[in-house]
Amino acid sequence: MRTHFGVPRRASNARSDEPINWRRGSFRVWVLLSAAWLMGWAIYLTMYGLRGGFKTTADWVVVPILLFGPPLALLLFGLATRWAFSGFKMEKTPADE
Repeated sequence: MRTHFGVPRRASNARSDEPINWRRGSFRVWVLLSAAWLMGWAIYLTMYGLRGGFKTTADWVVVPILLFGPPLALLLFGLATRWAFSGFKMEKTPADE
């Protein structure tokens, strides 16, 4: 008798006729990209600060702008894109109901 390890072979519960939730998926991609952005720059700025790279207080003002500016701009761009594409939806008329 052979023992099988790993993932059992079963049919997937997902149906192919279910619509894709673009809003939730796009938000999750934004969260992942923003987290990667923040982690990458946080590590770089930590190493830069340990080497003595920050000399004045003006250097520290740049840090929050660098960390949070691009993810916030990407979020606003995504919201604006959703707003723009919502203008292409067909409007319901009383005759459609």
